Order: sequence, then structure tokens, then C-alpha cells
Amino acid sequence: MKETVYANERNSLCARAFLSEDTAGRLKALRPCPVRTDFMRDRDRIIHSKSFRRLMHKMQVFLAPEGDHYRTRLTHTLEVTQIARTLARALRLNEDLTEAAALGHDLGHTPFGHSGERALNRLCPNGFRHNEQSLRVADKLENLNLTVEVRDGMLNHSGDGRASTLEGQLIKFADRIAYINHDIDAIRAGILQAGDLPRELTAILGDTHSQRISTMVNAVIAYGTDGDIGMTEPHWEATMALRKFMFENVYFNSAAKSEDSKVADMIEHIYEYFLKQPEKLPPEYRANIDADGVERSICDYIACMTDRYALALFEELFVPKTWQHK
Repeated sequence: MKETVYANERNSLCARAFLSEDTAGRLKALRPCPVRTDFMRDRDRIIHSKSFRRLMHKMQVFLAPEGDHYRTRLTHTLEVTQIARTLARALRLNEDLTEAAALGHDLGHTPFGHSGERALNRLCPNGFRHNEQSLRVADKLENLNLTVEVRDGMLNHSGDGRASTLEGQLIKFADRIAYINHDIDAIRAGILQAGDLPRELTAILGDTHSQRISTMVNAVIAYGTDGDIGMTEPHWEATMALRKFMFENVYFNSAAKSEDSKVADMIEHIYEYFLKQPEKLPPEYRANIDADGVERSICDYIACMTDRYALALFEELFVPKTWQHK
């Protein structure tokens, strides 16, 4: 099967696609799988990891929302993966490489979304960035031993970095398309109304959630693969303007982020508790203290927590237990 996949890629992918047989390999050599390519194997390793499962209980935008339909970090990851695979197929790029990088791009995200990330960034001596933590999770905390190309796509999905493969570059665009279109959650939460998005932007991108995603996806496809991955105008300008609108009116909106200061206080208390008593860290995090230092090990522990685990731990450490008389 694997040789058939290699042959199909050589015959069907575009000239600038990354072929699975050309991978630079892993940090540690593995015995080859007779059925799966290395990128298929990476996908499976990520899906079966503990960090991937924990994404189910890490909220995307809204902290501890009351309702069953708000996005979690896991549903966001699945949306990014679906968009990225659609783009890869349309552009005749390597879908398996794209899928693996998309599934792993947020493995290192903190509890409580970007509120948790900002809190850890203030506390950690060298700062904290979730894309770098995703690589740390894969390389050290879970020893997933992923390929160079998948790791590159995970690392460069945010910030100013640029992935070395077109497949890796797709992840940044798929991630943006997904989170820019989280307006449905904002409408559900009562922060936005259906008609609040700027008319000059919806005229270009579309009036509905699905129309806007479709427009953005088609604009990336139309841009092509002659250079780096991009988006045609005027869609790119409108997409960035919509991103700015969402940050100003939803992601940094006081109603959506009213609990941010509580998150920061809670994470700081947990951080300081283990800084004073590192021997109380779980064994798997204590094991890295000699190599990485106490602060880094504490950040690893907190970043791996789900929202509900962090809340429960804070209650256990700092909230007096109720005495009940029998």
C-alpha cells in the first residue's frame, strides 16, 4: 500500500507538493511501517496522544460557557483540519502531511484559551507561546517523535514564522479561516447580533458563516501555488479586517473575557504554589526539572491541564473544604 501511495503522489500532486517519500525523517529512527507513510503514522500518533484528547476539555473562546454547542479546542482543531484538507486536495498538495500538521497544531495550548496563554507568558521567565509548546509536547512531554515536516507546520502555524512546505503554510490559513468565523459562538453568547458584522466586509466575504468560509477557501485556492500560500484580493484585505473586528468585538470584548482576571489569578496561584513546592509536581513533570528548570516544568504542567482540571486543582489547593457534621 505504501509504495502505491508514493506512486500516486508522484503522478497526481503538483510540482511544489511535498512527497511523502522525501521526508527528512524523525528525531529518532523508527522501524518503517509496511502500510502507512510517515505522515500517516504522524497523524495516528497525534490522534492517540493524551494531549489531543485533552483538547476536548479546553475551551476555544468562552470560558466555562453554559451550553453544549460552543467550540472547544478540539472542535476548532477538527475544523482547521477539514479546511486544510480541502485546500490541500484542491491545490494538489500532500493531504497526509497537511492533516497531521493541522491535527497537531494546538497540542500545546493552555487551559482557558488565549487567556491562559497570556497568563503563562507573563509568568514564565522566557515567555510562553502555544505553537512552541505544541512542539515541546510532541518532542519531549509525549515523545511522539514526529517527522521534521509535520513539526515545522505545527511550529509555524502562528506568529511571523513561515513553514518550509506549502502544506505547512496551509495550516496558518486554515487556522485563521476557522477562528475568524467563530462569530456563531459570539451570536449564541449574545455578544454579536446576526447583522453586526461590517456590511462592507460581508459584501465581499458573504452574509452567512458558510458563505464566508467558502469565499476564503476559494480565495486561497485561486491564489495558487506558484509562490507561497496566499489569498487573492480583495478577499485577503477583507479577511484581515474581519479578523480585526472579531478581536476588538469578541476576543477582547469585556463581556466575552470578563473572567480573564480570575483566570490570571488562578494560574498565578497554581504556578507560585509549585514554585515553592516543586516536589509536589506530578512525577512526569518533576523528571524534567534537572534538564529544563522548575519554572519550565511548572509551565508544562499547567499548559497540559484542561479547564476543569485547573479549576478542580485550584479548589483543592486554595479553597477551604467544608466540614460536615455527621
